[in-house]
Amino acid sequence: MSEVADALVVFGITGDLARRSTLPALYDLTQQGLLTCPVIGVGRREFSDEELVHHATEAITAAKKKNLDEKVLRELLSRMSYVGGDAEEAPLYDRLRDALGDAKTPVYYLATPPTMFRDVAEELAAEDLVGERSRLVVEKPFGTDLASARELNDRLTAIFPEERLFRIDHFLGKEPVQDIMYLRFANALFEPIWNREHVESIQITMAEDFGVEDRGAFYDPVGAVRDVVQNHLLQVLALVAMEPPSGDADAIPRRRADVFRAMKAADPSLAVRGQYIGYRDIEGVRSDSDTETFVALCFEIENWRWAGVPILVRAGKALARTATEVVVRLQRVPQLQWGAHRLDHPGHDDIVLRIGRQAGVSIFVRAKTPGKEISQPVSLDLDFARELGQPPGPYERLLADVLRGNSTLFPRWEVIEETWRIVQPLLDAPNPIEPYERGSWGPAAADAIAEAHGGWREPQAQH
Repeated sequence: MSEVADALVVFGITGDLARRSTLPALYDLTQQGLLTCPVIGVGRREFSDEELVHHATEAITAAKKKNLDEKVLRELLSRMSYVGGDAEEAPLYDRLRDALGDAKTPVYYLATPPTMFRDVAEELAAEDLVGERSRLVVEKPFGTDLASARELNDRLTAIFPEERLFRIDHFLGKEPVQDIMYLRFANALFEPIWNREHVESIQITMAEDFGVEDRGAFYDPVGAVRDVVQNHLLQVLALVAMEPPSGDADAIPRRRADVFRAMKAADPSLAVRGQYIGYRDIEGVRSDSDTETFVALCFEIENWRWAGVPILVRAGKALARTATEVVVRLQRVPQLQWGAHRLDHPGHDDIVLRIGRQAGVSIFVRAKTPGKEISQPVSLDLDFARELGQPPGPYERLLADVLRGNSTLFPRWEVIEETWRIVQPLLDAPNPIEPYERGSWGPAAADAIAEAHGGWREPQAQH
């Protein structure tokens, strides 16, 4: 069992990610008694410890609002200190060494732009701040394509071996995403039909009703494939499609990797790229930008369970509503007739896993319409929060695991490499951009990808 961290060093503590996610998560961990080590914030700004306290207080208060517990906040703040300076210069690391004191199992968490990952890791090594139990945590994206990901991995693992390198994909920390495994493997209802004999297709939709807005300079070099398909949505697909895990703590990572190894690289002819009208007018976006804000595509998994089942994925911004969900579409039942009763064009039965807002599951079946000899669709719905209570946030869960040295929910290198391999053809030979209106469901051509499989299921409104 890994040792519990005795120091948490957060590079980029004054940045937007720390304000929105890291600091509120540290408050939650303090409230649960899971954060027991000092927290050393690192940033370029020349903050005093008092200014860091003010910054953290503002961020946590904004996140927790009326649920703020002043005692918990004071406990967290008492653990925090600040080290300022240029992350590429030695004086910063001299001050960091003093702040770490006798810590033997520090966690270095880089809540920074990805361009800094390699430089910070190499500076830590050069300044003799990497011991046998040190851990490094980095955010996505891990590289910008297959070649850059391989180069970055080589550089980082030369300092932090794989078992001490944690790559965050916050989707894997979402409780509803983890619920996919429990729904599948803890219920006799689902697993017998979770295969090509009974499933007609699988759909994964990640829709946002807002655009890029003030993040044009960040988003324009990235696009939807790099931003959410290579990481978030393929990781969700692996949990939906993987074989039952068993054995040690590495069972789930192994099963996820098996899914990706069985997938062919994406076929650009089965993909549609879109860009919402008005995107090029955003500050920071090139006037001739070819960046996709929408993508729809079809994958295949070539294994015994899923061969021949199309995996339809779409993701986009400025769409009709915000929702993230998985649709497992079952095979059609045959048309039947007895007397005046007729099951005519009964459509598909869908199992819908909602992993965004209002997380839960809906099972769509058909029942007899009262007083008539026909059927109509009805749904059986479960709202996770209402029935099971509010879940922990993704960063709360992932940071707790990092502090304990539990890497189960973190993608290993073999998975990162495979997911870049899968999407690389979409980056090498991208299809022409097709414009679409804000508030729509993307370019009309995207509908053709799912047309032969009953069409895209429109996500339910989620609040």
